[in-house]
Amino acid sequence: MNMRRHPRVRRLLAACAGLVLGLAGTGLAPGAASAASLYHEQYRPQFHFSPATDWMNDPNGLIYYKGVYNLYYQYNPTGNTWGDESWGHATSTDLVHWTQQPLAIAASPDEMIFSGSVVLDSTNSSGFGTSANPPLVAVYTSAYSSGIQAQSLAYSLDGGETWTKYADNPVLNLDSQNFRDPKVFWYAPTKSWRMVVSLAAQDQIQIYSSPDLESWSLLSTFGPDGDTAGVWEMPDLIPLALDGDANNVKWVMIVGVDNKVQYFVGSFDGTTFTPDEPVTYTPPSGSLYEGFDDGTYDGWTATGTAFGSAPATGTLPNQQTVSGYVGSGFADSYNGGDTSTGTLTSPTFTVDKPYLNFLVGGGDDPYVSGSVYDSPAPAGTVFDDFSGPGWGTGWTATGSFVNAGPTTETLNGQQDPSVLDTCVSGCDAATGTITSPTFTVSSDYIDFLIAGGDHPEDQPGPTAVNLLIGGKIVASATGDDSPDMNWVNWQVAKYRGQQAQIQVVDQNDGSGNVPWAHIMVDDIIFANTPAAPYDRQAAVDLVIGGKVVASATGDDSEALDWTNFDLRKYQGKQAQIEIVDHATEGWGHVLADQFTFAGQPALGAAARSSWVDDGADFYASETFADAPGGQQIILGWMNNWTYGQSIPTSPWRSADTVPRVLSLNTVNGVPTLEQTPVSSLASLHTGPPTVLYGTAVHQGTTTLPVNGGELDITTTLNAGSAADFGLEVDTGTYSDGMPQYTKIGYDRRTGEVYIDRGASGYTTFGAGFAPVQSAKLALSGNSVTLHILLDASSVEVFANGGQVTLTDQIYPDQGSTGVAAYANGGTAVVTSLRAYQMGSIWP
Repeated sequence: MNMRRHPRVRRLLAACAGLVLGLAGTGLAPGAASAASLYHEQYRPQFHFSPATDWMNDPNGLIYYKGVYNLYYQYNPTGNTWGDESWGHATSTDLVHWTQQPLAIAASPDEMIFSGSVVLDSTNSSGFGTSANPPLVAVYTSAYSSGIQAQSLAYSLDGGETWTKYADNPVLNLDSQNFRDPKVFWYAPTKSWRMVVSLAAQDQIQIYSSPDLESWSLLSTFGPDGDTAGVWEMPDLIPLALDGDANNVKWVMIVGVDNKVQYFVGSFDGTTFTPDEPVTYTPPSGSLYEGFDDGTYDGWTATGTAFGSAPATGTLPNQQTVSGYVGSGFADSYNGGDTSTGTLTSPTFTVDKPYLNFLVGGGDDPYVSGSVYDSPAPAGTVFDDFSGPGWGTGWTATGSFVNAGPTTETLNGQQDPSVLDTCVSGCDAATGTITSPTFTVSSDYIDFLIAGGDHPEDQPGPTAVNLLIGGKIVASATGDDSPDMNWVNWQVAKYRGQQAQIQVVDQNDGSGNVPWAHIMVDDIIFANTPAAPYDRQAAVDLVIGGKVVASATGDDSEALDWTNFDLRKYQGKQAQIEIVDHATEGWGHVLADQFTFAGQPALGAAARSSWVDDGADFYASETFADAPGGQQIILGWMNNWTYGQSIPTSPWRSADTVPRVLSLNTVNGVPTLEQTPVSSLASLHTGPPTVLYGTAVHQGTTTLPVNGGELDITTTLNAGSAADFGLEVDTGTYSDGMPQYTKIGYDRRTGEVYIDRGASGYTTFGAGFAPVQSAKLALSGNSVTLHILLDASSVEVFANGGQVTLTDQIYPDQGSTGVAAYANGGTAVVTSLRAYQMGSIWP
């Protein structure tokens, strides 16, 4: 499976690859930052917890005990990518200043320690302690080398510093490879324990009961419901008083899915969680254009073999069960399996309704602008196609590649039999360089095919192809962590006449379970046209004037779900719907049904769901057990599995969000989870604040008298006549003079608050680093209030009192520390702004 497309697939790796262990302490590794610079490296968060070194993911076992907040977390003590999963440990007395403690629960050769929770067994129901010294009990997932995931126990009698594993582990075993992340709490009405735990692949949460933490009985199962785009994991179940009314307590089920965290509000009777909202969804009414129910394609034109000669009427041979279609038929490109290709195109129609609603399923293989199906090699001079026995005349090699040469392969997209592949002698362990002879740049473009690792040149352990001019890298490219070759083009017209070399670099030895620690290259061509990338989409496209203007895909699932195309700006134009299957691997097919013209958009599960945080970098959250005053305090992993192992940080990787206090309040008639940062963060405010009132912001950008890379900003912005308005933080310029900034604003046209990190600094370190995250939010009196926490490599936004929260990682240049306000389409007003510099929690 592809880690970029299957959230937390690391938990499945034990089932197919075993465990690679080399356990170590938490000290600095050779070559890591010196003690003097530790915690003050570029991009190091200054008021968010991050481990001194190495990889961290899910927060685990959060508990307040004897005046101390304990934060355990998924930790690889041997490297800064996922692997050797153990429990790290940190403590705090104020939820702001953290002290990293020794490794708490270590992995072993046959067991990794996955996520879980910690409880105080105050009655000593487990028998692990005494009434005078009751134990802390960790309930966690044992990820065995066999692939089985089961629930186990460990206990501590010294306040959580050291742990002893229960001799009769596991205590709950379904012989499943997708059974994980137990969150346990005491249920007072029955004086017994409750566990919520994930059946990840089934998108279900099971609820168990136990009198002693050792024997567990299944009570009920919740799900699937809401968003099921990825596996369900890291569940939590907490009570919250609605609108502060202690006589009206709701229960909130929190579930991680597809790099985000959704929640359901409902009731819990000790046995069953029942959500308030109905499970079924009825889309807006409209005029059905095509439902594929008459046994024919009804004037649609099919090419290739993927769609067969007629609509599918159910699951096709060897296909997983298809669900969610309406009526008797639907379009399915699985005829012949995932390797088949083809298109299904509607007759031309005139756009006369605001929206086109439809059901879509299958693969998440989107249309890429400018891509061409079976894209040919461009016309030009072949510099090297690696068809000989060696690297080529004049090429030189270092390291593992000195006595190696091209290999014969059959990669997807390969143009000829042999390629340059750094998977030689030990494969991923091989390192070195392969450098071309010097040549004179004589074309507008250098085109080539590339596949393999996505490890950029400016990160540790690169796997990259570089263009060198004057000994300096002026262009670079990587694979996309897959074996699929694709065309890349470098625009080199400005270097015409200069001497250059192409160098293939592989300095990644695969240690620490790094995926795709090698790179493949072929067909380097000097051309005057750019090579087009291969079109490998499995998608539904809206085509106007011969161009794709909108596209939608499934989410790697056979369950069809609603989506829509916004047609409002295309009124009166001629259009066609094209269902395209040019994908041949993985989820290489597409499903579609019920094309309907309507006045309102149909919403997919993601849009219908409620989210704890609408940003890109809040996942795998957990609440603290036994927090003072009965508060529910949540902490999230501030990263994303799509690119998390490629973020440009060293010697650590990953941080946590600031702790947030949860409340449940009625917003527009709907119980809504709201969040506010813990008040103790104010202890980091340094110096007097910068305060502004009534600053007009005309069309464009207005610089504000605020500067800093670590800020706590609270501002109320009035839209005035502007269509789009907000703040820019971390403003500066790139080396080429282009502006650098992160936008935090409000778009009145869509009714959304958003973060735009598209020009925030370093954004090209990994695929999927999406530029914009947004969420629906109603203005209050034509204004929005934003509480912004800006750290060295992150921004957290709490809008209108925490009704909406967005968390994103950003990687600005060190000199980009300015703040500005902006307005588009009119004049906005900074009604008020208060900005504090934030001190560091590190020595």
